[in-house]
Amino acid sequence: MSKHYHVTSHPEGWAVKKEGASRASSLHSTQKEAISEGRTLAQQSHGELRIHRPNGQIREAYSYGNDPHPPKG
Repeated sequence: MSKHYHVTSHPEGWAVKKEGASRASSLHSTQKEAISEGRTLAQQSHGELRIHRPNGQIREAYSYGNDPHPPKG
């Protein structure tokens, strides 16, 4: 089961969508609101949040789960 959430542009503003889902989890008028909701969902599921630019390019990604390959040191 995928725990990745994406914040993407949507005709009605900005959408938070779980990877693999056919519909958005939520719609928001601003990207800031969508990021806040996406961050909450990703943290609760110990997953990842990927924030997209209006052209679809990923601008930022955050991971809230256990890192399987933590840095040594």
